[in-house]
Amino acid sequence: MAGGNSNYWEDLRKQARQLENELDLKLISFSKLCTSYSSSRDARRGDSSDTTPLLNNSTQDRMFETMAVEIEQLLAKLTGVNDKMAEYASTSGVTSQNAALMHTLQRHRDILQDYTHEFHKTKANFLTIREREDLLGSVRKDIETFKSGTGVNNRRTELFLKEHEHLRSSDRLIEDTISIAMATKENMTSQRSMLKSIQGRVNTLANRFPTINNLIQRINLRKRRDSLILGGVIGVCTILLLLYAFH
Repeated sequence: MAGGNSNYWEDLRKQARQLENELDLKLISFSKLCTSYSSSRDARRGDSSDTTPLLNNSTQDRMFETMAVEIEQLLAKLTGVNDKMAEYASTSGVTSQNAALMHTLQRHRDILQDYTHEFHKTKANFLTIREREDLLGSVRKDIETFKSGTGVNNRRTELFLKEHEHLRSSDRLIEDTISIAMATKENMTSQRSMLKSIQGRVNTLANRFPTINNLIQRINLRKRRDSLILGGVIGVCTILLLLYAFH
């Protein structure tokens, strides 16, 4: 019975890791789609022919909807697996392993929470960019209509065009900033996962070997003491320098 329960837990962990890997790849592709969306919309707006497809029927819009549905389905599956793991960890037959199981379960829950937050944030950024692009496209259409209707390239039209170019330049700067922020977010997420893994291993070693735990505590106390001594020395030196300078 214990062996069967152990196999059941390992199967759940394998499913969770597989879903997490799939979600990681999907979220990276989803983020790249978001950052490349605006530039491709600029290229489509440059084509003023009547054969240009509607913005809301573009290929990237359909890709966005499809990927969003796929990611939501993966998040739902991962949530279900975590719920099954929680049910297993709460059963009375695994109380001897309960601490280790709860630690593993919490780590998978943290990963699910991070992925959910990243998905909703990327989706919100994508929708904001799309709304801004639609607005700029409408402004450009109004300017072109005004220009063709008057037939005169007057001063007001030139001002509108200059303002539109300023908006496009600002929009490109915002897109570059968003790209840098998303790349930074990916690096921070990767580093966070790595630090969590290292912390988990250190905690495991500390729990297994109380001597190491005591040594770490002594090292921390000594570091704090050295910091206080160094701070006191610096404070005294600063006071002496001030007294000497104003003497």
